[in-house]
Amino acid sequence: VQLQASGGGSVQAGGSLGLSCAASGSIGSINALGWYRQAPGKRREFVAAVFSGGRTNVTDSVKGRFTFSRDNAKNTVNLQMNNLKPEDTAIYYCAAGRPITSMMRRTSGYGYWGQGTQVTVSS
Repeated sequence: VQLQASGGGSVQAGGSLGLSCAASGSIGSINALGWYRQAPGKRREFVAAVFSGGRTNVTDSVKGRFTFSRDNAKNTVNLQMNNLKPEDTAIYYCAAGRPITSMMRRTSGYGYWGQGTQVTVSS
């Protein structure tokens, strides 16, 4: 599975940015697509993910600000980030895999990763 992420950039606090991730290759080998992020000096953390059946999981810190969606026809997941805060600054990674439900938020549940895209929010 190959993951191609796009979007990101720099914005002031309160602004908006969008991320998109397109999956290709052996799509049948995965059942979940999602986003993680890693801030400088911190561990990679879960942001959001969706299973093939449409069930989603979004971390509490971005609920109400980030909108996560999947386009099944295009094998794409999108992350619309609104009301961005400086603490959202990180490299955002697209992830794909076949995690069991209990592993949906664990990095070890995903075997495929995109190249990462920078999101910088200034105060």
